[in-house]
Amino acid sequence: MRIAVYGSGGREHALVSAFVSHGHEVIAFPGNPGIAGVAAISPGPFEDIDADLFVIGPEAPLVDGLADVLRGQGKLVVGPGKDGAQLEGSKAWMKEILKSAKIPTASFRTFTEPAKAIEHLNSYDGPYVVKTDGLAAGKGVLVTRNREEAIQDVIEKLNGHAFGSAGTTVVIEEAMEGPELSLLVLCDGTKGVALSPAQDFKRIYDGDQGPNTGGMGAFSPVPNVGKELVDQILSESVDPLIKEFNKRGIDYRGVLYAGLMLTKDGPKIVEFNIRFGDPETQVVIPRVKNDLAQLLFELASGDLKTEPEFISESMVTVVIAAEGYPLSPRVGAVITGAEDVMGDGVQVFHAGTRRSSSGDLVVGGGRVLNVTAKGKDLKSARGLAYESVSLVSFEKMQYRRDIALNASELSGF
Repeated sequence: MRIAVYGSGGREHALVSAFVSHGHEVIAFPGNPGIAGVAAISPGPFEDIDADLFVIGPEAPLVDGLADVLRGQGKLVVGPGKDGAQLEGSKAWMKEILKSAKIPTASFRTFTEPAKAIEHLNSYDGPYVVKTDGLAAGKGVLVTRNREEAIQDVIEKLNGHAFGSAGTTVVIEEAMEGPELSLLVLCDGTKGVALSPAQDFKRIYDGDQGPNTGGMGAFSPVPNVGKELVDQILSESVDPLIKEFNKRGIDYRGVLYAGLMLTKDGPKIVEFNIRFGDPETQVVIPRVKNDLAQLLFELASGDLKTEPEFISESMVTVVIAAEGYPLSPRVGAVITGAEDVMGDGVQVFHAGTRRSSSGDLVVGGGRVLNVTAKGKDLKSARGLAYESVSLVSFEKMQYRRDIALNASELSGF
């Protein structure tokens, strides 16, 4: 099969690697140096590529309607149209969908005026959860117990200073407590089929400190999260969403990312995203035994028949980020050691890299590399991942040292 993949990050590198491992021909746009090592890179436009299947990685082109353009040309596409992509394009719209479909989630209110939002924040004691409505690359959420910090965040978002037009509506939510869980679900328009659960780490520093990022690491599987809990999430959250979409005439063919909180009252949706999660994809997809391309071909055709199967081994990925990430990453530093890490049980997925004019591999974005390791259990996978991270070097690189360290905390769920 010839597969076209849109994107340039670690998620797309992981997808391309999975396709290539099953003998498929892949052409990517715009790609990155890691992807260029295993697949062809197209000069674009993406719509002009000749392929049997089109896989769109990032959320922004989906929100902009790229899947609609491709389907209008008669192509098979993994990714929702512009209508379904509103699920990530607008958090306010997503919360209204959840409310309409009676999906368990935090209570919320939506604001466009600072005064009313501040009045609401002053009406209760924290913690406070403030989300920008539009796309913010995973950085548009503030969770704090400091009311003044929450008020300042609301002001900066609603006046456009923080995220421009994407932030001129905010959603203020009830704070939920419990372990987080990520579930990637393949949706063919009428049903959802879950992949293996994962857990990611959003904050920049160890111990979940510092600002939110796009994700600093992940692991899969998740201890004590088995079929029973996954089935509960599908029946309570995913199936009602698909039915709500169908009711509204939305044919959702793509990946649904369910970000959940495992509260004392059961799993509740924190957010739905409209694509493969990043960096969860880097630990979930390498565990899929099946030919991923066949699964996605069935999905895009509207009839997913094959049941995903998974290897027994565990996967851990550690994100190496640039100095200054997530606020103002500094690019251009020369990277050494990335090519030396690849080996038995270890893959390095390029997330924000580029080649300099002299051919050096250099930092090209905030999240730079995803060092992903496989082991018989999480402890051994984690050990191999960090051993491999130590072989990579660039000026003032940063990474968390506690990815998968406390996975046993999920016992009892």
